[in-house]
Amino acid sequence: MTNEASKDEPIFDDVVAVINPSGAGRVVLVCEHAANAIPSEFNELGLSEHALQSHIAWDIGALAVAQAMSAKLDAPLIAQRVSRLVYDCNRSPDAFDAIPEISEYQNIPGNIALSTADRQARTVRYYAPFCDAVSACLKARISPVLITVHSFTPVYKGQLRDVEIGILHDRDARLADEILKNAGRNTERKVMRNSPYGPQDGVTFTLVRHALPHGLLNVMIEIRNDLIADQPAQQAMAQELSRYVSDALSALECKTDLARVS
Repeated sequence: MTNEASKDEPIFDDVVAVINPSGAGRVVLVCEHAANAIPSEFNELGLSEHALQSHIAWDIGALAVAQAMSAKLDAPLIAQRVSRLVYDCNRSPDAFDAIPEISEYQNIPGNIALSTADRQARTVRYYAPFCDAVSACLKARISPVLITVHSFTPVYKGQLRDVEIGILHDRDARLADEILKNAGRNTERKVMRNSPYGPQDGVTFTLVRHALPHGLLNVMIEIRNDLIADQPAQQAMAQELSRYVSDALSALECKTDLARVS
């Protein structure tokens, strides 16, 4: 990534963006499925414009919510700038669905029967810079907190999803537990643990890769995309989620202080 921008300006290259890079808060936000752009060399992966605007290509509304949360929490935000269909930055390079041949019911012609060399080239080109940007932001902070922001479609494979916000975690549930407590007290929304996905679906890879080995507080937030369909709704959701996060972190800090005293 270029270093020409000042410390307060977003940093962009054609693969990854770092927004609010000098944010002073503990939280580091990540949006792995922020964009639906397909580099021209891939010829739209053989997909229609309709498919590329749909949830299979990106997490609709997630970037706008993450950007608003970045401002509210004074948090840096690392966002992928290429569609998850080219490379899914929330999957291990070893996972077959890091470069999916099918998404929901849609075949992805440009991803079918890729060679090992082709898959490796995409990993190096599209995942490695993203991974490096996340690592750099975390290493630049004392006791950082990793939060990833996603959205999901209300209907998947013909099944209606009534969950509104999913709070996902892997082996470390500390932050998720506190957020769920706060949400339970302060909202009538349907907020659920590890729904509509969970660790068994391979969706916690960023947390596993960047947070768990270092004991960092972490959580993945999934938002049903019909709840963030326009700018006012995105801002309201960001306000709500930022409040949950701030309250949860305060509660955990109090517990830590009490433990030290005792």
